[in-house]
Parts: sequence; structure tokens; C-alpha cells
Amino acid sequence: MQGVARNFFTLAIIYALCGMALGLHMAISHDHDQMPTHAHTMVAGWLMSAVFAFFYHLFPAVGQKTLAVVHFWLTAVSGIGLLIGLYFLLAGNAAIEPLVAASSMGFYAGMLLFAFIALPAVWKKA
Repeated sequence: MQGVARNFFTLAIIYALCGMALGLHMAISHDHDQMPTHAHTMVAGWLMSAVFAFFYHLFPAVGQKTLAVVHFWLTAVSGIGLLIGLYFLLAGNAAIEPLVAASSMGFYAGMLLFAFIALPAVWKKA
């Protein structure tokens, strides 16, 4: 695994470790107020980054394009902003909501970009 695929897989593992640590913290403390953050970390972070990693691993030529690098950075920066912002928002800091909103839109833009990158690759006639 190389390039963007390796970057996404590394990011997926980091998300998984953070999401699981948050889940353990909630279980130990019996405070489940951060359940939405935990769920977003595991699904939007771990699962989606792993799917992106395996796509780029299966289609290495696509992963070498500049658009794939843009996809990685857009998804990584907006995803981290989303999860950190969501954590603080759910902890009662309403002032962070603009970060959550901007990060959510950035993360969605990353998914749209992925659709633009991936669909032509998987439907390409051999």
C-alpha cells in the first residue's frame, strides 16, 4: 500500500483508536453524552477512511492523480475539524458550531469529490 491509499489507511487506524478510546471512556464513566462523536468517529472516520484506502489500493493509477491528494487533504482536515468540533459542541460549547458546520460541508464535499473520482474508475470499460 502506497501514497494516498497508505495515508487514508493510517488515518483510519488513528480514527479507530480515538473512537475506541472515547467509547471506553464513556463506558467507564457511565457518561454517554459523547455517543454522537463516538459514532461519527467510527463511521465517518474509521470506516470511510478505510474504504477510501482500499479503493485507492485497488485503483493505484487513480490514487496517483492530484485530485486524489486533494481528496485526502479535504477529507482529513474537514473530518478532524468535524470530530473535534462535535466533541466540544456536545460538551456545551455552542460557540464552536460554525466549525462543525464548515467541517461538515467540507466532509460532504470530500464525499462528492470521491464520487467524481471513483465512479468513472469503477465503470470504466476494460
